[in-house]
Amino acid sequence: MSAPAVLSDQTTQRRPPSRTQSFSVVLMIELWERFGYYGMQSILLLFMVERLGFHDSRANLLWGAFAALTYAAPAIGGWVGDAVLGSRRTMLLGACTLAAGYMLLSLPTRGVVLLYAAMGTISVGNGLFKSNAANLVRRIYEGDDGRLDGAFTIYYMAVNVGSTVSLLLSPWLKDRFGWHAAFAASVAGLLLGLANYLMMRHLLEGIGSAPDARPLRPNRLAAVIAVGLGAIVLVGIVLQHPDLARDCVWLAGAIVAGIWVWTYRTGAASERPGLLMMYLLTVEVMLFFIFYQQMATSLTLFALRNVNLGFSLAGVRLFTWSPAQFQALDPIWIMLLSPPLAFAYNRLGASGRDLSMAGKFLVGFAAVAAGFLIWWLACRASTTAMVSSWVMVWGYGLLSLGELLISGLGLAVVARYVPARMSGFMMGAYFVGVGVAMYVGSVVANYAAAGDVGVAASAAQTLPLYTALFFKLFLLACGGTALFALLLPITAKLDAAHRRRT
Repeated sequence: MSAPAVLSDQTTQRRPPSRTQSFSVVLMIELWERFGYYGMQSILLLFMVERLGFHDSRANLLWGAFAALTYAAPAIGGWVGDAVLGSRRTMLLGACTLAAGYMLLSLPTRGVVLLYAAMGTISVGNGLFKSNAANLVRRIYEGDDGRLDGAFTIYYMAVNVGSTVSLLLSPWLKDRFGWHAAFAASVAGLLLGLANYLMMRHLLEGIGSAPDARPLRPNRLAAVIAVGLGAIVLVGIVLQHPDLARDCVWLAGAIVAGIWVWTYRTGAASERPGLLMMYLLTVEVMLFFIFYQQMATSLTLFALRNVNLGFSLAGVRLFTWSPAQFQALDPIWIMLLSPPLAFAYNRLGASGRDLSMAGKFLVGFAAVAAGFLIWWLACRASTTAMVSSWVMVWGYGLLSLGELLISGLGLAVVARYVPARMSGFMMGAYFVGVGVAMYVGSVVANYAAAGDVGVAASAAQTLPLYTALFFKLFLLACGGTALFALLLPITAKLDAAHRRRT
């Protein structure tokens, strides 16, 4: 009587995993990876300013160069996953590398060399991890576009869940147990994600790029590790020299522009309207990331120096935040705004009145302009050199709305308007362009740098700096909104031509 039961158990064990089961494995390691990254991001710039004594300008530019390299690295990591090691193996190697980078930050030392080594390690680790995790999601739901869209929506929500928790937790740990304990939380998050992945990795069998289906070739793994170590050293050296870092960023921007010109000139006539559309919208995305970069730079330093950290309602004090915790407002607003925005998209689409992608970008820039208008007016109205914490809430809300309307649709621009034969190549160029914009955003943040006084600057000294910066950013966002409004007829013609020829 027992034999059939054993046979039944064995049959059950052989049953292939469902798509949902496979997706959950990638989802969990992505959640923990984002937990680690945003926990590090929340305090790293303040660590440079408050603990290491960097001037604002040095910290802003270092963070900008680091962000640029971190955003650009997935363009290479995606190729390693597709052609060398396989998406699963490269993602796993990237997660281990990221954990090593956070561990370097968690060591109880004030060494600047260790900081550069950690930043180089994190950049390389993110490059190996990021594009391959997303690629696994695409392969899990390949051929089912409806479920793929839903999967990426949940995937994006997981990113925001992980980042919200760490953006609130890491500053709290820093305030109570010190900087390195907070960085150690990022290590712990990655280790939890890795442990879960190793236990559940059998659910990803048969999913991945072509090299995943073949036995691991030790020489290839050794070559990737050797090149990765060399890249870590190279990134660390570049970050130590601001002029070299700046030149590398401008070179990357020139390369992206060259790629655009080359693909346009070599593309078929039927492909050119879509390519031009992609170029215009990508420039708009890049402009948005100049504003987005303020969250980790000028807005964090503004919260440190000129924001009343206590939240009160009707005269009752509710709670108090650390300056770095205000960055958590972005993912919180993203999660709050995503459902009603999706509902609005569906209603407008059902009635035939859906906004074009260029139209959504335009509304997004108007929201960004309104956000910086709120911050500027609050600074102007302050009589104590401090502004209410609620100003940050509403300003971040508008900036997050802009993010959903612009950055949230950025990758869809490449998918919609670029021919399939060059989509991976152009996706890499897109990320490099975003990285360049992040660096420019740090340069812009330096218009409010506190100079030599640094952390010793008083609120009265720094408020005029932030007032002037927010006004300049408001004008820039208004200028972008007006320009993109003027471009709407052109983008409408390009979109129509693209649709006719595809």
